[in-house]
Amino acid sequence: MTQSQHMQIQKTVFIITYGRSGSTLLQNMLNALPGYVLRGENANLLAPLVRSWQGLRRSEQAATMRARGTPSGPHQPWFGYEAIDADQLGQDLADVFLRQVLRPEADTRAVGFKEIRWHETPALFAPMLEFLQRYMPEAHFIFNTRAHEEVCRSGWWKTMDRRVVLDQLESAEQLYQDWQAAHPQRCLALHYNDYAQSPEAWQPLFEFLGEPYDAELVEAVLGRKLMHMKWQKPANRP
Repeated sequence: MTQSQHMQIQKTVFIITYGRSGSTLLQNMLNALPGYVLRGENANLLAPLVRSWQGLRRSEQAATMRARGTPSGPHQPWFGYEAIDADQLGQDLADVFLRQVLRPEADTRAVGFKEIRWHETPALFAPMLEFLQRYMPEAHFIFNTRAHEEVCRSGWWKTMDRRVVLDQLESAEQLYQDWQAAHPQRCLALHYNDYAQSPEAWQPLFEFLGEPYDAELVEAVLGRKLMHMKWQKPANRP
């Protein structure tokens, strides 16, 4: 991706959900919009990047070294550590993620991805979204949910203890709700059971993204058979 391609990105869009929530249909709808490229799952590749950024931001060692007021020297074990700029590191990591993972195309106006593993690192959930909000162009967050009993009966979830599954879903949705309450202006909550059968239920998505509602496009996407109907176990899934 060239610098000019990077600069043409008007917004970034992130689907935050759990497995078997119907999020691939949502991804397909977004990819049907002109100039949108919504990548699929990436095994939570963002997490280790954010962990390094967050670690530097909260580093007591760096704060102590800066408080001394004199640069560290080449004879010291943490030589140069206090000079690392956490904000610049975050921006550079975000640029690499955008360029190498999201990979906008020549005519891309909006780019992003969906992931089902956000809740698996709960301590990093808010930092990951903060990272995206801080360093990605015009970040928009879509929280996608589905009726819990349907999720329990779908894919790998049906091989797990029902109570364990319900606890995971409830914990994930609590993380979603907490972030939305604190950042309502850039968040949209969608429910698969609402939009899977009703074209009108997609209108809030178009409004949220500032796109004109296209009933014919919605009908076409809803009528298209998804290619992953036979489920596959995701990477890192027990």
